Amino acid sequence: MKFGIFDYIDWRDEPLAKIFDDRMVLLRAAESFGFYGYHVTEHHATPLSSTPSPTVFLAAAARETRRIRLGALLFLLPLYNPLRLLEELCILDHLSNGRLDIGVGRGISPHEFNALGVDYDKSDSMYEDALAVLVMGLSNDVLDHQGPHYSYKNVPVVWRPLQKPYPPLWYGLRSAEGHVRPASYGMNGVTLGPTERVASLLVGFREAWKLHAADPLRAASPVKSPMEGVVRAMFIAPTDAGAEKIARPAYKQWFESLAALWVRRGDFPPISLSADYDAARNSGSLVVGSPDTVKREFLVQARVAGFNYLVLQLAFGSLGHANEMCSLELFAREVKPALEAAG
Repeated sequence: MKFGIFDYIDWRDEPLAKIFDDRMVLLRAAESFGFYGYHVTEHHATPLSSTPSPTVFLAAAARETRRIRLGALLFLLPLYNPLRLLEELCILDHLSNGRLDIGVGRGISPHEFNALGVDYDKSDSMYEDALAVLVMGLSNDVLDHQGPHYSYKNVPVVWRPLQKPYPPLWYGLRSAEGHVRPASYGMNGVTLGPTERVASLLVGFREAWKLHAADPLRAASPVKSPMEGVVRAMFIAPTDAGAEKIARPAYKQWFESLAALWVRRGDFPPISLSADYDAARNSGSLVVGSPDTVKREFLVQARVAGFNYLVLQLAFGSLGHANEMCSLELFAREVKPALEAAG
């Protein structure tokens, strides 16, 4: 069992510089507690995310840390020139001394694509085309590619990643139909939502990995045994009542940020997370309470879903930096050892 952090860095009523500074403190603390990875998100034109350019924030994080792995879940490939993204990722791999993880996806929000003037209806094809360019560029000294959206002829790939053959790739598991891509490319997988849904998706992911063992792209992947991750929003306080008092309004504020652009456009996000605090708690996607309560819930979830990577959304909504640091320390000292012992 490994542990990571999933971070929207959603807006709160504080200066952005302070939010970023506080996150670096949280990140260094997580590293000191032996966390494996830190993953930011990419969102545009929405208060859900303060990192619309993940590479900029991760470059700063790379120089503030020494051991924890860094990446994004996910880089929205249709929103990039893939060669330009390739160059930035190679720089980031060197800035972090080989600690970069690369999450890739197409995105689920047509409203964010519209804000950037990109046709969402073409996003799936653009994603496939850009991913082919990215993997080719990470693996070769010259880029030759002719696709429906991107074309490169005899382009020198000057920047090479530090990690060989290239940094591990990650994918967000959303449906059973989506397992082929990550399995054939040899990616790690991560998902979220109700525990029963998580269990089903991870079973399908494991089966897809078996079925696509002989795929050529898989043979070139640095990932030989995939990490099977689950994202969980979490808050711990000394007592259950104290934790809920702080977490309930924080979750409401965070979900309002999550849905803000959708609601502004008269829509609602098609996600497996509930806007209702109690429903989120009952589904397992939100874990709140004392260390004993949180420990008990995570041990049950681990047995049901069988994940080997627990990715915590430690900071959200109105929790505040002091509460987030306290929650992290309680998890690291009183919950993490029990989960590690359970295997």
